[in-house]
Amino acid sequence: MKYLVIASTLFVIGSLFGWVIELFFRRFVSQKKWMNPGFLVGPYLPIYGFGVLCLYAVSNISFGISEHWLDVIVHIFLIGVLMTVVEFIAGLIFIKGLKVKLWDYSKRKGNIMGIICPSFSLIWLVVGSLYFFFLNPSLVKVISWISENLIYTYFIGGVIGAMIVDFAYSLHLGIKVKQFAELSGQRFDSIKKELIKKLASLTKKPQENTEKN
Repeated sequence: MKYLVIASTLFVIGSLFGWVIELFFRRFVSQKKWMNPGFLVGPYLPIYGFGVLCLYAVSNISFGISEHWLDVIVHIFLIGVLMTVVEFIAGLIFIKGLKVKLWDYSKRKGNIMGIICPSFSLIWLVVGSLYFFFLNPSLVKVISWISENLIYTYFIGGVIGAMIVDFAYSLHLGIKVKQFAELSGQRFDSIKKELIKKLASLTKKPQENTEKN
């Protein structure tokens, strides 16, 4: 039970912080506007949750290597590989399942299917290294302590439950939009952009009316 609470906590932390990182990245770097960076309705990105789980798992595995510097290199190398694999699997799931590209590296050198590329793999390697050296030791202690609190166990269970409901709803909605896209001959991405524009215009109108009054 303790390890389940720890895994759930890591998943939620990664999903929440990943959503925040992507939100600001798309606002100030890639797309220059505020937008929900994920597939789900809520403020979380499960791919980052799985990424943090991988970071935690690899960082705390002992490979029995006597040389400390070699042990560190092996850990960092595996972290970079695993983070890239997580990104590739997640990209394949959305591309093959819903015909959606949540990110696109097709313009970057050495990319594979526009899902992964050397430059972002290097970024994940650096991020994973920072986690390994600075965050993991403290995170292990904190999460081990809070995982023994019964009230917290109910809280994290409720958060995971909300994420599961959100995933089921978003998946159902995505399938419906995909079916509509196939019937109308439009791409899922273009329909998504049109819906975002319509929602933005609807939110602007009430603001304009209040300003006039």
